[in-house]
Amino acid sequence: MTLSISKKQRWMNNFGLVALNVIILRILFPTAAVGAAIFATKHSWGLFNNITLSSWITVIISLIIMDMLIYFQHRIFHKIPILWRLHLVHHADLDYDLSTGLRFHPIEIILSMLIKFAIILLLGVPIIAVILFEIILSSLAIFNHSNISFPKKLDRILRWFVVTPDMHRVHHSVEIDETNSNYGFNLPWWDRLFNSYREQTRATNITIGLPEYRKPQQVYGIIQMLRLPFNRVS
Repeated sequence: MTLSISKKQRWMNNFGLVALNVIILRILFPTAAVGAAIFATKHSWGLFNNITLSSWITVIISLIIMDMLIYFQHRIFHKIPILWRLHLVHHADLDYDLSTGLRFHPIEIILSMLIKFAIILLLGVPIIAVILFEIILSSLAIFNHSNISFPKKLDRILRWFVVTPDMHRVHHSVEIDETNSNYGFNLPWWDRLFNSYREQTRATNITIGLPEYRKPQQVYGIIQMLRLPFNRVS
């Protein structure tokens, strides 16, 4: 049974981790990612620094490949138990709004960025593509974790081009098979292509969160959230 907690209280309880993640996820690491791209360009590391393509084609291909690899990274964090323990901090939120999109364990953020650095160096992603990708990823992560609702017909059309809030909300369902679907953040194509797309939840009114963490005192507060991957379920 979930104990009641007001949205204002939940936002305040999320604030510590969200503030920390804004600094790490939206300021420090994007800067470091650009630094990795500068390094790869300067030393001619990676695929795109050693083949001849027009600049704009390289940027577009880089954005698409990076988005696909982020999709697979997300799936891996769901499938490997030790990585899921970190990622469940994001899913344990009992509600779904803008703060959910910034609620990640710092260790997961560090691992994610190391993977991103490796992608940048191996592909030789252009500097402008890294900047654009970070802007798009940050903007759409906030967008698809928002409470914005579109008319159903419009939402169906948008889902062919971008991950909508209604599409990604399914991913935060308390039902495990629904949690293991709709992994995309930016482009919705990968879920359709790799058989992880789910149009809607079974329930008319979706329940957000994880079945083993239904009490606010388990999942809110910066100390609780930092400790969550290492706790036994009680």
